Amino acid sequence: MTEHYAAAGVRLDAAEEAQRRIAALVRTTRTPLALGAIGAFGGMVRVPPGYERPVLVLSTDGVGTKVLVAARAGVHDTVGEDLVNHCVNDVLVHAATPIAFLDYVATGQLEPDIATAIVTGVARGCRAHDVTLAGGETAQLPDLYRPGQYDLAGTIVGVVEERAALHGDLVRPGDVLIGYASNGLHTNGYTLARRIVFDTLRLGVLDEFPETGRTVAQVLLDVHRSYAAAVTPVISRLHALAHITGGGIPGNLVRVLPAGAEAVVDAGAWPWPVVFRVLMRAGTVSLGEMRRVFNLGIGMIAVAGRDDAEAAIAAAKRAGIEAWIIGEVRAGTRSVKFSER
Repeated sequence: MTEHYAAAGVRLDAAEEAQRRIAALVRTTRTPLALGAIGAFGGMVRVPPGYERPVLVLSTDGVGTKVLVAARAGVHDTVGEDLVNHCVNDVLVHAATPIAFLDYVATGQLEPDIATAIVTGVARGCRAHDVTLAGGETAQLPDLYRPGQYDLAGTIVGVVEERAALHGDLVRPGDVLIGYASNGLHTNGYTLARRIVFDTLRLGVLDEFPETGRTVAQVLLDVHRSYAAAVTPVISRLHALAHITGGGIPGNLVRVLPAGAEAVVDAGAWPWPVVFRVLMRAGTVSLGEMRRVFNLGIGMIAVAGRDDAEAAIAAAKRAGIEAWIIGEVRAGTRSVKFSER
């Protein structure tokens, strides 16, 4: 009955098998807020009790061309976890607690094993944050994607008390910048990184990444770090948070600065992870471009009063994440500047 559709590149039997496996993973993420049937047309989740004026915070994102590294290495679960952590961080900057997640996997020809591996990572990320995987979509688009390629995106729903939401309006001159360590590229800059690693250095995924003692696949597929455990205990004491993704520190920190405030980042306040030094040297990338493309070892920046910095750094340490005071806010034109030591 589906011979013509299969000849066109869409395998309905593979989709049904993937859906069966994915449904089992979805069940492992159900929280007390989950409502409705798995596989329904829409996912449902209750707003947690206890809020006077709950505000929903929503964000959609992907993991970019990191999926091409995953496909080359044959490792597909880590990008699923990347996706959740990235989105958790995006609503965390508004002080929101994530409650539900939806994923979207698009591919040329669906392979149930690969789809299951991807969603295994998504489910793992959801369980780590007590988030319901409320639904998703798996699309076969043979005319858009080459064999073996896929794209991955997700949408997260968080909730925050209206009076507690962070917008950046609390930021004042005299505040300090607290940088939280990244554990690698996270999910940004992979188009440039792949070109340097695979084309310039001519490395394969199983070759050693220079100066690390680890393979290229291990370094490039390090999971995007979640900052929820590091930030949540002190979030009521923070004035703003910036998730350092595409655009680097200058492109993201400026988004939480009010008019009349400039951020001055001490460029020597933290050590660059080896991966960035290698990419800069091997790719002959300028410092300015490195700052615009990569996180350079800072995955999240908190803006706080000077008296609250010690508590924020201590909370990060308890969560196993290193943090440093990396600059301050001054009166000036809304911008981000770097000071060199």
